[in-house]
Amino acid sequence: MKFQLGFVSFIALTIASCSGNHATNDNDTTIKKEDTAMANAPDAPAVNMEYCFYATEGSANQDTTKVNLHINGNKVTGDMDWLPKEKDARKGTLMGNLTGNVIKALWTYGQEGSTDTLSVEFQLRGTNLAQKPYKYDTKTGKQQTNNAADYSVIYNMKNCR
Repeated sequence: MKFQLGFVSFIALTIASCSGNHATNDNDTTIKKEDTAMANAPDAPAVNMEYCFYATEGSANQDTTKVNLHINGNKVTGDMDWLPKEKDARKGTLMGNLTGNVIKALWTYGQEGSTDTLSVEFQLRGTNLAQKPYKYDTKTGKQQTNNAADYSVIYNMKNCR
């Protein structure tokens, strides 16, 4: 009988210890961005969003570049038009990828009746878009993205039409 009473007491204590006070704090189990390796990573743009940007340059801000981006996850498509005053424009499409806040894309454009491509690199910065500038490659006679440069070409966000 002592054995049974001891066994029953053991079971009762075990159940009592497992069903103790369960006051929970949901904040303790919520994983926040600052608690992860993403703490210093930029916020990712929304999925299935359209972003439109423009920049003007030249002595009287007469040259305009327009960039229209469609972002779906890490895929980026869109249009980019370089519209210099009294020069031949470059108008074309963008196709690329988004990693963090950096977009690497291929710009396929038409200019003076010809089609050409140029790799471009952008960085999303809140309401601005920054781009690495181009440099002239003497071997190919073409422009290319200056990968060693900082993102120094700044576009302002505008309403998409």
